[in-house]
Amino acid sequence: MSLQSKVMEQMKAAMKAKDSVALESLRAIKSALLLAQTETGSGVEMTETDEIKLVQKLVKQRKDSAAIFTEQGRADLAEPEIAQAKVIEQFLPEQLSEEEVEKVVVQTIESTGASGMKDMGKVMGMVSKQLAGQADGKTISTIVKKLLS
Repeated sequence: MSLQSKVMEQMKAAMKAKDSVALESLRAIKSALLLAQTETGSGVEMTETDEIKLVQKLVKQRKDSAAIFTEQGRADLAEPEIAQAKVIEQFLPEQLSEEEVEKVVVQTIESTGASGMKDMGKVMGMVSKQLAGQADGKTISTIVKKLLS
């Protein structure tokens, strides 16, 4: 089942339940999907990887907004952003723990022979590709920096 059809199913359920937070979040996903499809032009279906990247971007936007609002003492604006991020996250694959990500990073460093910060880009590229959708870039970056320095 494609992401778009999953979103439509969830939207119907949210409408019936009168869940405005979920409905708003699902409409944001649907809108982003439609924009991405029209950007490519030919209306070609998006790949699963592209869909995951799009959903990750939406979650990151919500979390960044919530962090800014919290920093400014506006909890009333941060809470809806966090709630929307939780609704959108359900469309992402299971996220790996930091320990699991660290294992993958260690394996990649050993296989590439990376020895210092000069090799960070190479390691980041390989790990990001391997863990697409299962860990965010910030977590991967932090672990790579820690292990290479």
